[in-house]
Amino acid sequence: MPTRTGPLAGVKVLELGTLIAGPFASRFMAEFGADVIKIEDPRGGDPLRKWRKLHPEVGGTSLWWAVQARNKKSVTVNLKAAEGRDIVLKLAAQADIVVENFRPGLLEKLGLGYAELSAHNPGLVMVRLSGYGQTGPYRDRPGFGAIAESMGGLRHITGYPDLPPPRIGISIGDSIAALHGVIGALMALHHKQVNGGRGQVVDVALYEAVFNMMESVVPEYGVYGMVRERAGASLPGIVPSNTYRCSDGSVVIGGNSDPIFKRLMFAIERPDLANDPQLEHNDGRVPRTEEIDQAIANWLAPRTLDDALAVLNAADVPAGRIFSVADMFVDPQFIARDMIKRFSLPGGQPIDLPGVTPKLSETPGGTRWLGPELGEHTDEVLGTLGYDLHEIARLHAEHIV
Repeated sequence: MPTRTGPLAGVKVLELGTLIAGPFASRFMAEFGADVIKIEDPRGGDPLRKWRKLHPEVGGTSLWWAVQARNKKSVTVNLKAAEGRDIVLKLAAQADIVVENFRPGLLEKLGLGYAELSAHNPGLVMVRLSGYGQTGPYRDRPGFGAIAESMGGLRHITGYPDLPPPRIGISIGDSIAALHGVIGALMALHHKQVNGGRGQVVDVALYEAVFNMMESVVPEYGVYGMVRERAGASLPGIVPSNTYRCSDGSVVIGGNSDPIFKRLMFAIERPDLANDPQLEHNDGRVPRTEEIDQAIANWLAPRTLDDALAVLNAADVPAGRIFSVADMFVDPQFIARDMIKRFSLPGGQPIDLPGVTPKLSETPGGTRWLGPELGEHTDEVLGTLGYDLHEIARLHAEHIV
């Protein structure tokens, strides 16, 4: 197995979770060198193994699995068995971070809550991701990312005003919550290192993570009673920022800073608007949003996307086409930044995965191996806990691991 490098090399993470939020948080840590042990149910493992497109050459496992579980070790443990729970206690005693995304209270019922785990490891940091958090009247409700996106306000402002709110095409609520979990874990580790070595709980509610992204909606409502509504492709109150039609496609333009607005108006051959003192700042442009958008639309309509982008790029105006994944595969910026990397599945079949971000100059992250087979590292990890070959064989025979 490749040597672990990266800024989190030496950090031990125990993942108790399935699907998206918890596993994405620990995936992020694994990409940057953390030693992540993922606990899976021996009766099938993480359900994500069977989500979306499956690959017949790797036992019908999801292609997503290769991304979400890369750089992790898979250990099967039956948490309903006392000996299985004992294995988790032993692993948690050696861990720096535990990541879990079960419904609040479940781990406590199993004797694996923070009180039990930290009794054996006072320095443990436990990241707890759940729909509504560990407290409050909704804590016991089932919570998925889609519900969090709705409660956190994202769905209300997404889409067009005359249509029901659509969903974003990915599980954005889970991923935003996962990143909050990683940030919280790293802050807690830093606090532990400089303030006496004690750990703590990082309590991430999915709806709160989404809510944290909602910019100015709270003060706008609190001060003015204003409820931000769906506005299609535009960004109300920030002008111009919209999606416009060319003769052969759509272009997104962000011309909302004062100097960029002036450059944009000259680029679309509207010096009158560029030099209009009322439009010098954003607050003056907002009342004339429709006029400005129409001027841009009129200029773009007869032009091809390539021609329009050539002019806008030359004028130093932020603008771009809307990329599909097929566009990403051939785009020179994606290629130059190694954002699509080719690997091989166990049978030798090629598979392309997203590159790792952010880019660290001295301790970059990377993909050392793809998502493991179910229980691939069980025997190895049990051996590090002191189990001998006979004990390991018995645990397998009794379906404890």
